[in-house]
Amino acid sequence: MDRFTALQVFRHVAELGSFAEASRKLGLSPPAISKNVAELETHLGVRLINRTTRRMALTEEGKTYLDHVTRGLDALSDADTALSHVKTSPSGTLRVSAPMTTALVRFSEAVPEFLSRYPELKLDLHLDDRRVDIIREGFDLAIRGSSNLEDSSLIARKLAVMPHVLCAAPAYFKLHGKPITPSDLKTLDHVRFLFGGNVDVWEFKKGGRTERIVVQARYSVTSSLAVRDALRGGFGVSLIPLPYVEEDLRNGRLQSALDDWTTTEITHYAVYPSRQHLAPKIRVFLDFLIQQFNHAPSAFE
Repeated sequence: MDRFTALQVFRHVAELGSFAEASRKLGLSPPAISKNVAELETHLGVRLINRTTRRMALTEEGKTYLDHVTRGLDALSDADTALSHVKTSPSGTLRVSAPMTTALVRFSEAVPEFLSRYPELKLDLHLDDRRVDIIREGFDLAIRGSSNLEDSSLIARKLAVMPHVLCAAPAYFKLHGKPITPSDLKTLDHVRFLFGGNVDVWEFKKGGRTERIVVQARYSVTSSLAVRDALRGGFGVSLIPLPYVEEDLRNGRLQSALDDWTTTEITHYAVYPSRQHLAPKIRVFLDFLIQQFNHAPSAFE
């Protein structure tokens, strides 16, 4: 027995007062109508409808059951209706996790304008450099930076590639010497970003040659902006995403080194649980992110 069909059949028979009318209304054969009612009565162990060849009438149990069935089917219909606008219009609460500096540099200033376009949408933006468990922690979407995105069941949408640059304050290079080769970094003070892909080793390549420098940092920190502050303060050298220090390099507050060597590149992705039945709130935020990252400064290009 298809329970849902049987309930609909019973309701129509009871409200229309006729098996034949219910048959026409639902597009089912008369035997199918009778069978559904009979199976429902067998399932419940009570008689719902007294019927003869000429008339039918609800039993006392049938009247009680009809009241509950009507309310239940109406509630299901209301539930479907409540979600119907969600299929087409961005609404509800969108929970997003993003690295703090990436969000501040790339898109947080544009969030108010984004939300103004969708008055029924709420955004909970969690700025955290740790890698969250999207499913377990209940996020709709997360932004991740990685040089090698791990295999998972999550859907990953590429946003942009972020090159890194080795740099320090000009005064630091003047005092300690500007490195000419990666091996010169061994005698300098390192500032380490703890959540990066190059936490313990900085890798440099040139002409088919690769050099890896073990990071021995006196200062390790979980914020790229704090790394930048340490560089500005003349504390040491670090590999840092170029967009975070681009203005400092332009105005001379910081100075790059080993420019003839290639080094780390981090790709940013938007990751989310599934591309099937993608909610409009996720779809429009993805479009927003793609637009923001595509309008990134020249460092991203």
